[in-house]
Amino acid sequence: MKLGFDRDFDTTIDRWQSQCEKYDTITQRGYPSDMIPMWVADMDFSVPDCVKKAMYETVDRGIFGYSLAGDRYYSAVENWFFRRYGWKVSRDWIVQTPGVVTALSAAIRVVTEPGDGVLIQSPVYHHFFHTVERNGRKVVENELKYENGEYYMDFADLETKIRENHIKLMFLCSPHNPVCRVWTPEELKEVGRICLQYGVTLVADEIYCDFFSPGYHHTPFATVCPEMTEHLIVCTSPSKSFNIAGLQISNIFVPGEALREKYRAEMGKVGYNNCNYYGMIACTAAYEGGEEWLEDCKAYIWGNVQYIQKFVAEKLPQIHIIAPQGTYLMWLDCSALGLSGEGLEDLMLNKARVWPDMGTMFGEKTGQFIRLALACPRSVVEEVMNRLYKAISEI
Repeated sequence: MKLGFDRDFDTTIDRWQSQCEKYDTITQRGYPSDMIPMWVADMDFSVPDCVKKAMYETVDRGIFGYSLAGDRYYSAVENWFFRRYGWKVSRDWIVQTPGVVTALSAAIRVVTEPGDGVLIQSPVYHHFFHTVERNGRKVVENELKYENGEYYMDFADLETKIRENHIKLMFLCSPHNPVCRVWTPEELKEVGRICLQYGVTLVADEIYCDFFSPGYHHTPFATVCPEMTEHLIVCTSPSKSFNIAGLQISNIFVPGEALREKYRAEMGKVGYNNCNYYGMIACTAAYEGGEEWLEDCKAYIWGNVQYIQKFVAEKLPQIHIIAPQGTYLMWLDCSALGLSGEGLEDLMLNKARVWPDMGTMFGEKTGQFIRLALACPRSVVEEVMNRLYKAISEI
């Protein structure tokens, strides 16, 4: 049984030609082979040894047939959320899906009709837009306010948009991707108040719940607005926390019985009846034994954040970093460089040879922003910043 790496986050692991989307897409798109990918939100870290051990033991058994979630799995999930967040969930609430995007799509079909509006808070995770549109619904944007280099919710506009567009469904990103806000209990309560007033069902995408910066803490929406129980879907997954996105496992909490029955029926329509066997094994192992690894991982990523903050302050004052409160992402305002969106993309991809997610992916008004995924060795971050400094110095 080969274990190793575990908390050695400085080790560079070769992911080339491993059917890895993050790296193998580079040459598929015709980019130079020395491009540094900082776009897709997965980690370049080896998973905890407890996860690998569980996987090896499963392989040794040699049978990968139809699977069901058992008591150990449910207990691991229940204990994780109660221990870390004081949120007492019930295994009866849990609906498994291959991922959060699948869960969003199902929620749209359960709650709305074709042509209905679905409210999102842009700039936001691009699949919010895509999932709404691909299901024949209309995107209604409640734009976050960007003031003095920080982001806030615009509650007055939120209420207006819900009322004027007869909104039945809202997507909340918490912690927020890409602006990295950890919403306060007071902000979440106000969202709940407005949704209750207008009969809106809320989907809270809390996939990054385990990642928050020092001085911040994630608040599960369900804990501050229990009145929303019958109209709430909370999307979680161990995939971001433990780098197991390829195992396609998410834990979707639907506490309201009537809504949950409709939701399960919708998943049944697409024929999803058995969760991913490996995903379930990995989730159980991670939630049972991976907490110390996760805390060390968060501390390491925070070191990456601090390195970039210091580098930018000393060498790249033209760039404004939106202070990251949550996720393992970083959202940078590059508007002071004076480039168009196309010019910024050219600078990144062709001159610096760094591949971030460009801001246009997350909303129409953020073309001069970039998003970096920072779950990678420090040496990679250092090279990225040196490349950016050289390319920007030559403008």
